[in-house]
Amino acid sequence: MKKPKAAKATDELRPEYDLSELGRGVRGKYYGQAVSGSNLVLIEPDLCRIFPDSDSVNRALRLLVKTATATASPRRPPRPHKAGARERNSRATKPS
Repeated sequence: MKKPKAAKATDELRPEYDLSELGRGVRGKYYGQAVSGSNLVLIEPDLCRIFPDSDSVNRALRLLVKTATATASPRRPPRPHKAGARERNSRATKPS
């Protein structure tokens, strides 16, 4: 069974629009602006009831960061490597 042919698309553009003046489009012209200008994060519906707007979410996250940095213990710098310690340890584990 043959499918009916699709009707040809009719050009409904008004005659005062001259497409030759537009030139070629530039792919990704505004991509950088769009990506840098938005940071969309989706949250679960139960959290939407607790945090109804972006200001309340931002306040909660800032408080969380402040609390985490205040309670976190400062990191100790790594201990200096003792020269020859690896050799002493390897000799101690090898049978003589």
